[in-house]
Amino acid sequence: MTEPSEAGNVERAAAWLEGQLGAERVRGVALAMVLGSGLKSFAERLDASVEVPFGDVPGWPAPRVEGHGGAVVFGAVDGVPVACLTGRVHLYEGWTAGEVVRAVRTLRALGAPRFLLTNAAGGIGAGLAAGDLMVITDHLNLTGGSPLVGDHEPALGPRFPDMSAVYSPPLTHRLRSCDEDLAAGVYAGLLGPSYETPAEVRMLRTLGADAVGMSTVHEAIALRATGAEVCGMSLISNLAAGISDRPLSHDEVIEAGRAAAARMTDVVGAFCRGLS
Repeated sequence: MTEPSEAGNVERAAAWLEGQLGAERVRGVALAMVLGSGLKSFAERLDASVEVPFGDVPGWPAPRVEGHGGAVVFGAVDGVPVACLTGRVHLYEGWTAGEVVRAVRTLRALGAPRFLLTNAAGGIGAGLAAGDLMVITDHLNLTGGSPLVGDHEPALGPRFPDMSAVYSPPLTHRLRSCDEDLAAGVYAGLLGPSYETPAEVRMLRTLGADAVGMSTVHEAIALRATGAEVCGMSLISNLAAGISDRPLSHDEVIEAGRAAAARMTDVVGAFCRGLS
């Protein structure tokens, strides 16, 4: 039996969501968001929300990591229609790159024009501290993979998409204007699941990275290939290995996300106002 194409998987998921929730709700989204580690509580602030578990959507993989959530929530922020993915799946869980980006591709297929990708990351850049929020200006894809590898599917974008401005300058400027204390820098995406060694962190700093994590880059690549506008924000949950004397732990990442939820809510709320 022939395996379904990735574009087919995306279209089936989009059709199912539209059939369950109605076109007016799922096709009127002005902004779609991916909520990273510990940040899923933001979705609780949405008005008139409806939530669908990842596992209910045909073909969507569900996260297997504590604190990573697993639902798509449609609602509104200050009257602006939005969709939130309360978590994501990762390559290190054993999913393929296509599966990792299937949810964001589905929201794009439903017409979402803009995406805000958030994550928890280790701080590398000078001046970053745990609890800071960093707007992503560019990224380094060091995962060893890409969601564009394999047979070309025109419905998912061109064979060789331009990546000279993955993170939309206008959206990035808008995001930075929401809080004058936001940092900005380059995010490095690695495979994981182990945290980086001090030597790897020194390498990343030499390459120009300001923060490091295990997500986001594939979503950004897949979305940019479709022509979506993308911006990103990292919660600096801890300082990367070798910069701080403290050992790294996943519990620390989740707790930092909870502590930063209120500030992130304010930033995202301000970012949403006026979008249409």
